[in-house]
Amino acid sequence: MRRNTIDIITLGCSKNLVDSEKLMRQLEANGYKVTHDSPNPQGEIAVINTCGFIGDAKEESINMILEFCEAKEEGRLKKLYVMGCLSERYLKELEVEIPQVDKFYGKFNWNELLADLGKEFHDEMAIERTLTTPKHYAYLKISEGCDRSCAYCAIPIITGKHTSRPMEEIIDEVKLLVSQGVKEFQIIAQELTYYGVDLYKSQKLPELIEKIAQVPGVEWIRLHYAYPTHFPEDLFRVMRENDNVCKYMDIALQHISDNMLTRMRRNVSKSETYDLIEKFRQEVPGIHLRTTLMVGFPGETEEDFEELKEFVQKARFDRMGAFAYSEEEGTYAAENYEDSIPQEVKQARLDELMALQQEISADLSHNKIGQEFKVIIDRKEGEYYIGRTQFDSPEVDPEVLIKADGKRLFSGRFYQVRITNADDFDLFGEII
Repeated sequence: MRRNTIDIITLGCSKNLVDSEKLMRQLEANGYKVTHDSPNPQGEIAVINTCGFIGDAKEESINMILEFCEAKEEGRLKKLYVMGCLSERYLKELEVEIPQVDKFYGKFNWNELLADLGKEFHDEMAIERTLTTPKHYAYLKISEGCDRSCAYCAIPIITGKHTSRPMEEIIDEVKLLVSQGVKEFQIIAQELTYYGVDLYKSQKLPELIEKIAQVPGVEWIRLHYAYPTHFPEDLFRVMRENDNVCKYMDIALQHISDNMLTRMRRNVSKSETYDLIEKFRQEVPGIHLRTTLMVGFPGETEEDFEELKEFVQKARFDRMGAFAYSEEEGTYAAENYEDSIPQEVKQARLDELMALQQEISADLSHNKIGQEFKVIIDRKEGEYYIGRTQFDSPEVDPEVLIKADGKRLFSGRFYQVRITNADDFDLFGEII
């Protein structure tokens, strides 16, 4: 057990990661040595930043807490603190069920941890972070919460109403991160397209992205977690006119059948969805679309699922993830629908959908053979340098593998690369 050392464990999404990074910076400013996701935690204090999104994520968070409780009982840990989405939602229950934890915090009051440690929160460092990502890219959170009322989703219950960060504050953070060597920004929020409605009374995402694009040193901007209804279409112009705004959009569509979209309370129709995809591709030539789909939502018939498969085949998404419906207590679906589709049916539909997408992904990857792309290098693994094009977000999307062959490439630098081969997901290339 190392004195004055704190181990932080982050579970869940990149939005949680940003919170952990901010906490790390505050702890370091107060004299602590901090590790993040260490494979061998040895600090006298541990902080677990939990996820409470779906059943599997909640289970992972609980198991991690119990693992550290065991370490505490065995004398390998002095203090254990828990924060994040799971404890925001189930704080009272967790306090009763897991009394070994010294204190639970929600998603928004983690700065109280500093006071409980007898330290102070440095307001002047509020936008500062200790990056856990490679130093050339960072996640940039522009808002919290969500005002949507999708039937299956517990996020609004956990995070509350949509709250945008002031534009000036975001730009200051971008400038600070650029000064520290960050070149690539992953723009994230619970719901990206709603940015600004609360603060400025209209959707301000296009204006914000345009301002970030104008900051010297910003090489790539990539957009995550958009919503299809009332999409701010001026964003198309911003993507076309600014070379450093990646031709990439992560937009969760969930389903295509009107029956399912209505039951899910998505406030969008099948025809509107197809029209939006067409508009994306017309307005921003070459754009790569990432989406997430759901199978097994209550009431999903075989006909609904066949529509979904047809949609995947027609839309030919460049990137696609999918998951099986998991009932979340307190949601509209949990209170109004019976989760009647058997787990094995959900899993079979999920497998079938992903198999379709694998074929599409393989085809789209092979179409890139012979083309040239600007690639940023993330790391070296074995005999390959691993990089990404503007169409690839870190950790979730395909990568570009470049044989080292005695050449030295540098992480965080851009290179022109010719694609020489492809498998179902990743690309292989050579430096031009």
